[in-house]
Amino acid sequence: MSPKKTAPVGERLPYLLGKLKTPRVLERLEQTAATAREEGWPYEQFLEVLLEAEVFARDASGSRNRIRHAAFPAHKTLEDFDFSAQPAAEKPLIFHLAQLAWTAEHKNVCFFGPPGTGKTHLAIALAIKACQAGHRVAFATAQQWIDRLEQAQHRNALDSELRRLERYSLLIVDEIGYLPLERQAANLLFALVARRYERGSIIVTSNHGFEAWGEILGDAMVAAALIDRLIHHAHIITLKGKSYRLRERGTAAAPAAEIQPVGLRPTT
Repeated sequence: MSPKKTAPVGERLPYLLGKLKTPRVLERLEQTAATAREEGWPYEQFLEVLLEAEVFARDASGSRNRIRHAAFPAHKTLEDFDFSAQPAAEKPLIFHLAQLAWTAEHKNVCFFGPPGTGKTHLAIALAIKACQAGHRVAFATAQQWIDRLEQAQHRNALDSELRRLERYSLLIVDEIGYLPLERQAANLLFALVARRYERGSIIVTSNHGFEAWGEILGDAMVAAALIDRLIHHAHIITLKGKSYRLRERGTAAAPAAEIQPVGLRPTT
């Protein structure tokens, strides 16, 4: 009886790693094994190096997917933001918010300021940090959110849509006040904010202070109820100065009137 042939050590690893769906481990296996042999690594170190490569690659891929699905209109980062041109955006506070403790506590962030002062840039930059930290995020303007909820309402599926949005850790509602809203639209926006109260976080941007929201929403009572839920646990940041876009074109007008949410302070 002929002796049983023994397969070379490691011959089945490509098959096994393929079944485990760990392509980065397979890519790095040969080189890492050679380094481990040369330097006398313990088994645990060899395994740790390979698995770290796989985890880091998966995290990066997951972040890219979450950023893509968030539907940001542009890719904006904190590193790209010109804090020297916008001193009202206190850099220590913004980078503290980038640590995302407020999302775990279901708090909100409100950016106010004239057009072009960096509100949407900062909102997207914080939201991208959330994507990179593993949070599901969705971005839309206030009007786009209203359109989405109106379509759900026409399908008799408004509650289902609001419940589905609860799966997102963070929603961005951009440009509240860019256009005045009809009462029904304001009610839908209120429904969105109310449903997320103490359940999920929202970032809002607006070029109008809260004192103008009654007129914008067409109903002072709805505006008061929405604001109450939005700011109960919120960081409020008011930006000032000239428009970046006008400044870049060299045609900056005089600074717009300062927007100040009267009588409101951020809660921590």
